[in-house]
Amino acid sequence: MHHHGYLWTGPKEQFDHEALRRPPHPEPPPAGSKPELIQRYHEVAMEFQASSLPPLETAYWLIKPPSVVKGTWNEAHAAVSWLGEQLIAHSPRFATERDRDADRLARLLNTVAERLRSGADVSYGFYLERPSYLSLAVVTCCPNRSKPELVCPIR
Repeated sequence: MHHHGYLWTGPKEQFDHEALRRPPHPEPPPAGSKPELIQRYHEVAMEFQASSLPPLETAYWLIKPPSVVKGTWNEAHAAVSWLGEQLIAHSPRFATERDRDADRLARLLNTVAERLRSGADVSYGFYLERPSYLSLAVVTCCPNRSKPELVCPIR
């Protein structure tokens, strides 16, 4: 078991476009469907996998391009360190005082290590200034507890 880290920042309105954050239906349209429906299905399937937008379900980061992986760690404590570095780096831009609170962020990190060691994923989001959004995730891989059928993006 190991862990992959993911980070996305961008405009809040882009993050709110849920259709691009949702994987396509596992079954393509049936044979005989309208050509435009089949074409749209293939477009959605390709867009979802190629997009760096955070997926609605954290485990689906694993099917995103390997280039969006920000780090890979064999030990949970190393993944927690990376997550902590990201929180420290971005916290001055957090939109609310509550999110910038160092004690609150430390408590958050204390729970992350236990969750990762148990095989769970972690995902956090923060509103930033202007309105932008920060999405941070650490996904457990090989196997992923919630989606064991997903393969590792980095071999």
